[in-house]
Amino acid sequence: MEDLKGYESIGPYNDQEAAQAIARLANHPYVYRLSRYLFPGEPVNTLRKALKNIHTVDEFQQIVMNQAVGWVLDNTTDGLTYEGIENVKGIDGKFLAMSNHRDIILDPAFTQYVLLRNGVALTEIAVGDNLLSSKTVERLLRCNRSITVIRGLSARELYTQSKYLSNYIRNSIVSGKSSVWIAQRQGRTKDGADSTEQGLLKMFDMSGTGSFQANFRELNIIPLSISYEYESCDARKAREMLISRSRKYVKKKDEDMHSILTGIRQQKGRVHLCFGKPLTADEIAAAAACSGNDRYQYLRHVVDRRIVEGYKLWKTNYIAYDMVHGTDKYASKYTLQQKADFEKYVAHKIGKLPKSLDRTQLREIFLNIYANPVLSKENLA
Repeated sequence: MEDLKGYESIGPYNDQEAAQAIARLANHPYVYRLSRYLFPGEPVNTLRKALKNIHTVDEFQQIVMNQAVGWVLDNTTDGLTYEGIENVKGIDGKFLAMSNHRDIILDPAFTQYVLLRNGVALTEIAVGDNLLSSKTVERLLRCNRSITVIRGLSARELYTQSKYLSNYIRNSIVSGKSSVWIAQRQGRTKDGADSTEQGLLKMFDMSGTGSFQANFRELNIIPLSISYEYESCDARKAREMLISRSRKYVKKKDEDMHSILTGIRQQKGRVHLCFGKPLTADEIAAAAACSGNDRYQYLRHVVDRRIVEGYKLWKTNYIAYDMVHGTDKYASKYTLQQKADFEKYVAHKIGKLPKSLDRTQLREIFLNIYANPVLSKENLA
């Protein structure tokens, strides 16, 4: 295995770097405002003092991030549940968590929260460089174990950078340094239909030095599903998809940051995490028996199936499915009052979008964000 010292440009901070960055963060003017949220009833300088006394990445996770995620759960959700943690604890060594992606920050944050409470070493987190919009944000993310994924590259640059990232991920896992969390695709799922990018699996294989089977077996891939009762940034996603029907969608400056803040503040109802069973030696062998890209296609379907199987359906999903398809197929899953409440929710969210956007199309797209997970479950049969 290669020396991980060669990956400073994309890797998270070590303890010394984190201590220096956190000391700078402690002087940011927003710290006092944030302190009121995270430490209610405590002096306004509580967070600043805590940051000044943090010297390691683990301390930052336990003192700051754990408290921050707890605040989000207490104030914007009706509770977090999880299953399959035994699949993580049963891994011999580190693992690669391939997760569906619904919220920019909270998907991995909730994952770390559950791991911490179950005595499992936290993962590093792969994030796009588009999120590093300022030095402050970069410091915050790299203190929080983030691996930088470079985007917007030419084909030649993309190949080089992909191999670089692949090497880093494999070395982290195989050396026992750290497990890694990565989304199953670039960017969040906008339409509610989770699917794995085949290119991501090819990227993992780029760093392997053994057979196809050996390369994937040593990564200990665990599919991970996260389910929100109320979809993160649902209205923003509907707007983006509608605009994309007629022209290339171009993000505005700081749009990702607005999505992060919306996701944090939005009421999410219940949230559920499912750690799926790791990809088995038999499944990887079956993929290896295929030729060319069919090998990656086979693994993609295995990951997709696990993620869809682990996705928890809520009343919002069943209601939207029946509304989209004009049926009462899942009427036993919700009450008439719950349906009426959801219809009001949809109307309220769509009503906040620009009047220039077609309301009929917006409603169709918005409902399908919630209905498509039900359709995905049905398609497993």
